[in-house]
Amino acid sequence: MPIFVGIGVVVVLLGLLITKVLKDTGFADADAGVNRWFAKHRGSTLNTLTHLGTLFGETITIVACTAITVVLFRVIFHRWRESVILTICVVGQSLIFLITTILIDRDRPPVPHLDDSPPTSSFPSGHTAAATAYWAGTALIVAWHLRDRWLGKLITVIGLLIPIMVATCRMYRGMHFPTDTATSYLFALALLAVAFRALPLGEGSRDPGTVRRRVTPLRSG
Repeated sequence: MPIFVGIGVVVVLLGLLITKVLKDTGFADADAGVNRWFAKHRGSTLNTLTHLGTLFGETITIVACTAITVVLFRVIFHRWRESVILTICVVGQSLIFLITTILIDRDRPPVPHLDDSPPTSSFPSGHTAAATAYWAGTALIVAWHLRDRWLGKLITVIGLLIPIMVATCRMYRGMHFPTDTATSYLFALALLAVAFRALPLGEGSRDPGTVRRRVTPLRSG
């Protein structure tokens, strides 16, 4: 999809801007300063909690959850649209991440790292992008099918907060700069916006109300 390619190009350009143009500037110092602040406030409890938090964005977690969710969506909603949207976004963010990390070889933050450094560069954050694509994408799909708007809004907020939690954990553990995680969060949201626009959930059935009536178990009230 051309728009997905465009998003990837923007991410690479941002990486070049951050690592080349803004290198050795006050912006770069402020970026690393966040990691230094986290490093100074580390403790055993937070170390454990942030380790658990990163699991929500681990590759094995995202792959397993996506596979299960894709099947559940197909069974519950009796169509492939929801499953296709989620798959496109999860796979799309992965491709953009892999290509960008090859082109933008950014070193990890200048603080002690609490995790083993993967072979990929610091920019962008794969954990954050994957968590955003899966958790936010799943939350938006489920929320759309719910009659209870408040419950839908709550699920959406949770879906949007989980990747922010993952991003914070990754910065705390010295694995990513704030610009790494912020870029990943935004580009994954952009992928979701494009996917939902290209494959509207209200379409794909003869009766626009058919889909919602098929998901009675998910409704509240």
